[in-house]
This record gives sequence, C-alpha cells and structure tokens, in this order.
Amino acid sequence: MALHFDRAEFDARRDRLMIDMAEKKLDAILLFAQESMYWLTGYDTFGFCFFQCLIVQADGSMTLLTRSADLRQARHTSIIENIVVWTDRVDANPAVELRNLLNDLDLLGGRIGVEYDTHGLTAYNGKRVDEQLQTFGQIIDASGIIGHLRLFKSPAEIAKAEKAAALADDALDAALPLIKQGGDEAAILAAMQGTIFAGGGDYPANEFIIGSGADALLCRYKAGRRKLNKNDQLTLEWAGVFHHYHAAMMRTILIGKVSKRHQELFDAARETLLAVEKAMTPGNTFGDVFDAHARVMEAHGLTKHRLNACGYSLGARFTPSWMDMPMFYAGNPEPIAPDMTLFAHMIIMDSETETAMTLGRTYLTTEDAPKPLSRHGLDLIVR
Repeated sequence: MALHFDRAEFDARRDRLMIDMAEKKLDAILLFAQESMYWLTGYDTFGFCFFQCLIVQADGSMTLLTRSADLRQARHTSIIENIVVWTDRVDANPAVELRNLLNDLDLLGGRIGVEYDTHGLTAYNGKRVDEQLQTFGQIIDASGIIGHLRLFKSPAEIAKAEKAAALADDALDAALPLIKQGGDEAAILAAMQGTIFAGGGDYPANEFIIGSGADALLCRYKAGRRKLNKNDQLTLEWAGVFHHYHAAMMRTILIGKVSKRHQELFDAARETLLAVEKAMTPGNTFGDVFDAHARVMEAHGLTKHRLNACGYSLGARFTPSWMDMPMFYAGNPEPIAPDMTLFAHMIIMDSETETAMTLGRTYLTTEDAPKPLSRHGLDLIVR
C-alpha cells in the first residue's frame, strides 16, 4: 500500500475525530473534502471532482462510496477496508445510493454531520444530498471539524512540511540564474517545477504564480509568458510540495536598476513581515497577526495598496488551492498555537506606478517565536 504515514498516525487522527464527534453528539460524519479523506486514511486521488463520500461512524468505522475508477486507488493508497462503488449510468443519482448505504449502516434517524464547505461537494450534488437526507435524520453542518484538527501538525507532518520547504528553497535556487535581462518566464517556471519533481516532490494544489512587468502586480496564475527586460520586476509565488504538504514562498525579484519606489515598498514589506512574525506567537490570534500587518502598512501610507488578508495555514491540500483555513484577516479569533505551519505574505501592489513588491515565507509556530522553514533570508533580490 502507498501509505505516507504509519498506521499508528492514522489511528491517532481517527481517535481525535471520534472525540470531536462525541462532543458534538454525531452518530456519523459524511466527508467530501479530499483533504479530510487523505488526512484520515491516506486516500489519494483527484477523483473528488466526481461524487464520493467517506462515511465515518461514531465508533470509528469507515465506509467509502466512490466510482469504479477510484476503487483500486482507494485500496492502494488508503487504510479504508469497506469500499462501495456507485455505478455510472444515465440518470444516476449517487445521493440515493448514499442514503441507502446510510440505511444499511443503521444510521436512520441518527444525528449526521455533513462536510458542505468543500470543492468536493458541488452545489448540484449538495442539493441532491439534502433532498435524500432531509427526512432521514438530523443533518448538521460539520464543515470545519476535520479542518480544525488538521491545523495542528504531528511530528510526522512537520517533517513533511520541512521537506516541502527545502524543495521550495531548491526551486528558488534553480530560478535565480535564469532571472536576467532576456530571461524567459517559461524557462524559469520549468526550472522551478522541475526541481521540485526531481527532489521527490509533487504537483502543487494550484498553479505557481509568475508575472513580470505589469503582470507582476497580479496575485493569480494566468496563461501567457514574456521575456524579462533590462529593468524589470518579476513576482513569483510558489510552493514546495511533498506528499501533498505545502510550504509556500513569495518574492518580487528586480532585474537591473532598483527604483526608489521599489526600495520603499521592499522596506515596508520587510518591516511588516517582521512585525507579523512577532505577533505569530501563542497568546495572539490570527486577527492579531493581521492587525500587526495593517498597522505597519498604514504607517507607510500603503493601506490602499495592500490586501485584506496576509496569509493562511498550510498543510496537505488538493486542487484547486493550497490555501488552507484559517486565514490572517481582521477579527479572526482563532488562537495561534504551537505546531501550526503558517504562510505569511506581504503583498504590495501600487497600480498607480505599476510597482509590485512581495515578500513571504512559511513558518512553524512554537511555544515562542515562529521558526521560518526557509533557509533563504529576507534581503531584496536584485539580478
């Protein structure tokens, strides 16, 4: 079996879930998020683009309802023993088969949690699930239960994150020689992703972000490549990935002359990131971390050029995004605690002068100051 953790690790995760389910008086929870299934069982697939559901009962027993294409995938990559296949056919409604399976498991009339908030359950399929279960039992939104458990990393998970961070550093090292006048974004991107693959890493849960010139102000991937000019700016956001665990980094790299505005924005980004680090300690909240970000940005007159969030949790994630919850935004009450892997990004986009500046890296929280997982420092990179 292609398991990336030993059985004791999976048993400990199941036991944590069972405690939460008992506190919430759940007879079962229906999991649709691929991250939840992977964390709990090792099940590794992109088949969540179709209907599938992992049923976890209060006693810890698990049953997977999936398609025939994922039957062997589940057997090979997970600890799941009971796998039921729903059949692709005209007018198939797997929600009916889910209801029948729940009935077979003697859950009629039970209190059942449903993981609604996930790309693994489309609105279309969610409506079909609700139609089938509205008279079946007491249905509870249980979207955040496993997400909160995944926030706190075990030693084995921390080792995965550290390996991912090393791969992210390697990717930057591979890119730097190619970042120069006439350098091709395509070659830079290929070098970064190829280095991660060569190091034993995986595809990221979303595309790397690369943009130069005016496109350096974009915070999302887009199609199309260009070559770098004599004096240019290149924004990169990427993640090292190992066994689906992500460690992200973000940099705006300058080619040629450093403008006065670029230097101003870099100085502000570095000061802000250091303030965020100081706030990323137990006793503070995710909202406090964002407030530290906002205060420094405001002091530099950059409020209109910053974003309304400055980072988020990272872990084992699947398409379409490596971003995990919770996020650093105003008022978020989630406490900072040890053994979280958190990505902090300082993003300043001055559209008036078309000047970009970003600075970001992944941290492991501790009982005190957070530990940066990157071996790279915070100096402005100029090529």
